[in-house]
This record gives sequence, structure tokens and C-alpha cells, in this order.
Amino acid sequence: MLTLSVQERKNNDSNETLREKGLVPAVFYGPKQDSISIAIDGMKLARVWKEAGETTLVKLTGAGDDMDTLIHDVQVHPVTGQLLHADFYVLEKGKKVTIKVPLEFVGAAPAEKLGGIAVKALHEVEIEVAPAELPHHLEIDMTKLEIVGAHITAKDIKLPPSASLLTDPEEIVVSIVEFKEEKEETPAAVVPAEIIGEKEKEAAAAAEGEKKE
Repeated sequence: MLTLSVQERKNNDSNETLREKGLVPAVFYGPKQDSISIAIDGMKLARVWKEAGETTLVKLTGAGDDMDTLIHDVQVHPVTGQLLHADFYVLEKGKKVTIKVPLEFVGAAPAEKLGGIAVKALHEVEIEVAPAELPHHLEIDMTKLEIVGAHITAKDIKLPPSASLLTDPEEIVVSIVEFKEEKEETPAAVVPAEIIGEKEKEAAAAAEGEKKE
């Protein structure tokens, strides 16, 4: 499990002051935990955030009892990429957590070599799972897609033993569809207006001649 050492913030420490010291202002809270403002070493937080994302347990130490948390939200500077603030959600011991887990597509679909196209409809699914078995991601085995029309649904995803799927089990995750080349329509020949006008005159003259006869 990843671990972060934190320190409780002092009332007179502004966000700007903390950032000048290389610290990131943050907060942790939960169903049984009051909101507490903390500060974390910026470089360590960036390293953990890159590895953990929002689906990996992070143990916080240094602010009372150790706590198992999930990074719930991170604010990032739009230009520099610097972490500006972080929220940590404290998990209840013995309780499962509801979370959306990203999908990772692995392998190549044999059907694609036969001219099919893989259409990925889902990129995450929602599950309820014990904190100790939280997956960083869930794998989708593309090698199972052997023919056009083959598909994988949410119920086909392999979950941790304690996990329950909350996403509709019949929802299609990825499918193989037939490749259809779009035919370009041949534009109709354009007849110049002058030619159209001459033909109308000729037709009118011919009609007039028939009347005289």
C-alpha cells in the first residue's frame, strides 16, 4: 500500500505560503471522519498521485491515527501542471467502497486482422469492493474477439473476489463491427445554362414549324 506523510495545517498558513514551501494544501474527510485541513510535500504527493490515481488505497500518516484513503479529487494548474490542492476520502473499516474503475484493453482482436473494427463503448465500470481488493484498473482481453459481431459485455469482466458489478451487466464494453468503405457519389454532369437555352429555342422553333405545316 502507498503511504503519504502529512501534517495538520496551522490557521495562519495560507495556501500561497504552503506552496512557496513546496507543500500542497489538502483535506481529508469521510462518513465517520470530520474534515481536517493538512499539508503534504508536493513532490511526494505528485509521485503517489501518478501511481495511485483515484482507485488505489493511500495510507495517510502524521495526523492522528493512520487512515486508509482514496484520492478523491486533485486540482492541477492548467499551465504548469503543478498540484494545487487534493481531497482524500477516508474509508470506513470493514465497509465496502463504491467506485468507478477504468478499463484497460489488452491484446489484439483477431477479428481486426479480418477487416473488422473494434468499437469501444465503455471505458470504466462501477463496482462495490472491499478496500483491500481495490483494483487500479480492470483488464479487457481483446484476443477473445475472433469474428465480426463478437462482443464483450460488462458481466464478462473479471472482478476481484469481493467485488459486485453495479454497471448494467448486459452493457456492451467493446464490439467488432464490419468495415464498410464509403463510396463517393459521382456528381451529376452540369450542363451550361447557355446550352440549355439554345435547346429550348430549338425545341420551340421545331414546334412552331409543325404548326405551320
